[in-house]
Amino acid sequence: MAFGRLAVASAILILGSCSGQALKPAQAVYPLPAETGAMIRVATQDAFSEAVASAKPGDQIVLADGTWQDFDALFQAEGTQEHPVQLTAETPGKVILSGQSSLRLAGNHLLVSGLVFKDGYTPRSEVISFRRDSEALANNTRVTNVVIDGYSNPDRTQRDLWVGLYGRNNTFDFNHLSGKLNAGPTLAVRLDTAASQENRHRIRHNYFGPRPVFGSNGGETLRIGTSHYSLTDSLTIVENNFFDRCSGEVEIISNKSGGNIFRGNTFYASRGTLTLRHGNGTLVENNLFDGAGAPYTGGVRVINARQTIRNNYFKDLTGNRFSGALVIMNGVPDSPINRYHQVVGAVIENNTFDGVAAIELGEGSDAERTATPVNSVFSRNLVVGADGGSPINLYDDMGGVAFSGNLSSAAPPAVIAGGFDLRQNLTPSGGAFLAMIDGAGASGTYGVAKDQTGVSWYPKASEASPFEGGRDIQLQPGTDVLFTALKTAEPGDHYTLAPGSYRESKIIQVDTPVTIASRGGDVAVLSFERSHLFVLTGNGSLALGGLVVSGDAAPDGSGNSFISTSSIRGSGNHILSLSHIRVQDFDVNRGFSVVSAAKGSFFDRIDVENSDFENISGAVFKLDEETDDYGIYNAEFLSIRDSHFKMIGGPIAAVYRGGRDESTFGPHVDVTGSSFETVANGDQPLMELYGIQKGSFTGNTVVGAKPIALTFTTGLPVFTSSGNTIDGATQDAFADIADERNR
Repeated sequence: MAFGRLAVASAILILGSCSGQALKPAQAVYPLPAETGAMIRVATQDAFSEAVASAKPGDQIVLADGTWQDFDALFQAEGTQEHPVQLTAETPGKVILSGQSSLRLAGNHLLVSGLVFKDGYTPRSEVISFRRDSEALANNTRVTNVVIDGYSNPDRTQRDLWVGLYGRNNTFDFNHLSGKLNAGPTLAVRLDTAASQENRHRIRHNYFGPRPVFGSNGGETLRIGTSHYSLTDSLTIVENNFFDRCSGEVEIISNKSGGNIFRGNTFYASRGTLTLRHGNGTLVENNLFDGAGAPYTGGVRVINARQTIRNNYFKDLTGNRFSGALVIMNGVPDSPINRYHQVVGAVIENNTFDGVAAIELGEGSDAERTATPVNSVFSRNLVVGADGGSPINLYDDMGGVAFSGNLSSAAPPAVIAGGFDLRQNLTPSGGAFLAMIDGAGASGTYGVAKDQTGVSWYPKASEASPFEGGRDIQLQPGTDVLFTALKTAEPGDHYTLAPGSYRESKIIQVDTPVTIASRGGDVAVLSFERSHLFVLTGNGSLALGGLVVSGDAAPDGSGNSFISTSSIRGSGNHILSLSHIRVQDFDVNRGFSVVSAAKGSFFDRIDVENSDFENISGAVFKLDEETDDYGIYNAEFLSIRDSHFKMIGGPIAAVYRGGRDESTFGPHVDVTGSSFETVANGDQPLMELYGIQKGSFTGNTVVGAKPIALTFTTGLPVFTSSGNTIDGATQDAFADIADERNR
């Protein structure tokens, strides 16, 4: 039976097309070697080790279908170009490496295919490593048709790589990597020894699935090199990959070496940019950056020398500043290797900017970053802003950039207007693509379709709400009803509560997204006898609607909260929605909160609307446990709309993000159309917001509270306040602002 041919057959693909102008012609097929050696089926870890030890060129080692628990596999062998040694699955997708498993590769001319890593995390620093150790590397080796799905260390702060590329002439193609939650790039090319430099790796046709917001530096999807080796060439080619909602931090890709090529990739709804952070002589061409209108979506950020950005399509991108559609940074004079080298000799030509919010020129200009771009060109680009105006912003002198032959839908800043012709009838294309006009803009092909990347036998990540697709379950009043029901919860389940009283004597662990709501206009009352009612862990998220929650049965102890978090089963990016609920009598002790986040946990968002909170002794939303000042924080978005707070013992929200790192977009705090009466007895601020990046306080009514305590620590924070009524008087501003950015 030809196990090896079954395992890798799905890697033989011919690329199709994207929609509109983003057509991809048929590409060359990547052939697989013929079967020439022995075929060795193994069903135990010991048998695998024995087979590897005796493997000869052309041999195929076939892992039997099933779950391989805690499999720390070393695949070290010597093949030839014509006859590699193969490690394959008996059936693609049915060999599962789980628990604490990993795969190390060493030797020459190896081929790996058909494996799936899930339900665990690596015991090492990498899931798949193209080396045994620092002495034994893999060269001329290919990994194809492999899946790594959600294989994250439960401790978000523990750094690891899912794939570490070492050695030379290796290929990573047609793989599926999705859902990394902990620190460290998803895939990294390492240049830490001479044997891994000028490596000429190829990373192609992979599906990089969602990389949720990490909430700190260290959430890149792909990194090539490090600042220490950034003046060294890697010569890596990254082509025809699909980056699907890769939003870990401001750098989707962090290029930190020279001579690399990024070609034919699609970036879809991904926050941040392809960042040419360090290294020189990089080519970025024929890529599609489709923001799909998602927040903070960007294109390319340019730093260093001899960077070429040509024939790319930038579409529906909403980001600005470090996350603009195109960002040309200012440099640091005589920059240290880890800071910002001046942009020298950049060529930016024949790109289309279609419905983008911002093109940022001279970004980062400050007392340190004073070196403006020089000897650079910006030519034959087609520029259409998202809102009818010009998206181009200047932050410093652009005399070192020659602008010529560009077309724009609106007048750019006057000092560069000579390099643009106006075409005022141009508007964003929407679902279509703009053709090249009079030689300006992108043409030909750019990007790759999602279904032409990854593997054919494993589903790609859904865009549906996590609260959809489950069962509808009716519950009746009683004791421990929710605890019992949620023990068997499945993703997207919706629990409808009949009117009456629900008393819970146990803490409920929520590790999957569920909805709990009252039936229509009926009233369901929840009370609980432990320090928390719900603890979100793992992939837990919670949507609550139409409920009354009482804290009068909770114990008299410190640290109580209605909803808390824990990393006991890992910490995903939790979502919490509170709609039309009433929370009352949380006053059995002095520090009773409604929502609290444990250290090492993260809320993607907390949405509160049309809800009432009364007699709460502590901070309502306590999101301030990350006090190590490493740029880590507990929640990306806190949104409060049309809600009412009365007799609150602490601040409404305590949010903390310390450190000076510029790699994140949050936290965000927005409060609209809400009322606040007697908060912290007038002794503490209405909210304590330390280090937030964006916020607003609009159309609210406040009686008996001190202003918001707002501290700026890093980045370019924005906070707006308008239309508020404070103690009966109209008063837009209601925040005491301290700026520690230059301290």
